[in-house]
Amino acid sequence: MKTDLNYIKKLIKLLESGNINEIEIEEEGTRLKVVKSKPSENSSPQIISYSPQPQVIQSPVSIPPPEQTTAVHKAEPKAETPVSPAGKELIEVRSPIVGTFYRAPSPNAEPYVQVGQQVSKGTILCIVEAMKLMNEIECEYDGKIVKIMVENAQPVEYNQVLFLIEPL
Repeated sequence: MKTDLNYIKKLIKLLESGNINEIEIEEEGTRLKVVKSKPSENSSPQIISYSPQPQVIQSPVSIPPPEQTTAVHKAEPKAETPVSPAGKELIEVRSPIVGTFYRAPSPNAEPYVQVGQQVSKGTILCIVEAMKLMNEIECEYDGKIVKIMVENAQPVEYNQVLFLIEPL
């Protein structure tokens, strides 16, 4: 985790500039927590830093604001690539948008694809509805559908895995 003085200054500036009272960031086994004091106490934020060793640092800080601020992003853990029973790495088809997942073009229609079905590049796999627009999600690979990761009519997030495909 980046724990240099400029980084801490930016976190303090973020606390002082808004209605945020507390920021907690955990990255690579190190946790940093910055808490704004209540008005009746010292007006400076306090920094509480937790590292992998049982060590706690707690001190009031009075630091001039930095020249510029940047947003703090939480790192996503890296997931391992799924493997098929045949030992091949599976391809994850992910949602390009936030919306609602539909397996078929209408409620009474057959689903676009089924588990075990062979698909080719350009095959429509599903629809993701976003803001009343139906977005057809096409397959970009030749392969076989191994698993459908989302239930019909369920909300999906951006970059959420929808299908696992075994390449041919």
